[in-house]
Amino acid sequence: MSRKIGIIGMGNVGEAAAHYIVAGGYADDLVLIDKNEAKVTSDAVDFEEAMPNLPFHTNITINDYDSLKDADVIISAIGDISLQLVSNGDRFIELPGNVEKVKDVGTKIKASGFNGVLVVITNPVDVITGLFQEVTGLPKNQVIGTGTLLDSARMKRAVAKNLNIDSRCVSGYNLGEHGNSQFAAWSTVTALGQPITEIAKEKNLNLDKIDQEARVGGYTVFSGKHYTNYGVSTAGVRAALAILSDANEELCVSNYREEYGVYLSYPVIVGRNGVVTSTKLDLTEEELEKLQYSADFIKQKTKEAIG
Repeated sequence: MSRKIGIIGMGNVGEAAAHYIVAGGYADDLVLIDKNEAKVTSDAVDFEEAMPNLPFHTNITINDYDSLKDADVIISAIGDISLQLVSNGDRFIELPGNVEKVKDVGTKIKASGFNGVLVVITNPVDVITGLFQEVTGLPKNQVIGTGTLLDSARMKRAVAKNLNIDSRCVSGYNLGEHGNSQFAAWSTVTALGQPITEIAKEKNLNLDKIDQEARVGGYTVFSGKHYTNYGVSTAGVRAALAILSDANEELCVSNYREEYGVYLSYPVIVGRNGVVTSTKLDLTEEELEKLQYSADFIKQKTKEAIG
């Protein structure tokens, strides 16, 4: 069966995701869409010129929404992160412009007849994911955002640095909004075969300081090159691959939570049809309060955006 992915928005994030897919041979067909015709054409030619030195071939189509009809996954990477330069990294400065873009792009996705899974990277991702679901009319399980899949990775990097181990040896989650109200749910985090809370006691680690290190990581990347792309695009492609391969993989992505009435990040099982089922975390009272606060914040911002 042919594997087909669409990427809408070929800025720094979209092109990084496309490169990851082409270099890894993860799709047979790749549809690239961007309002800048010259840019997306250049990217397509660049990828085609890379293929003679790759072990894989990928068929590339540009700026054709109709070709998305039979795509398995669409990744939304639209947005203008340069706006954050004047807002000290506040993702919500992109919201007004991205709302209009989502209405336009979402309407075109719907018109194409697409019935796969939409993976949203566009910021502020939790609000935008919910808006994409409304505009496209896709079932809620078929629209997810990268959410705190990136924040969880940043937490794992910070924990691993402090323990001098590979970050893939750390498990656990950051939950809630992909933004300032997200938090490391330390009760879910393990490393070296132990809960991180026990390791922290043994090794005198300051978990609040590690949490801050994880948060600062994103600002460090942004302040140094005025955008982030590799970490978040890898999160988006990871979600896309779980869908393509029907992996039924546990991922902490932004998904619609009935109990909160909003999209936020909480681990779910992801497969061919998007969210297959949820998980049940045994969170502390403090963590539950933080999650509720995060949900309320996203809900308020969603009302403002749609209202």
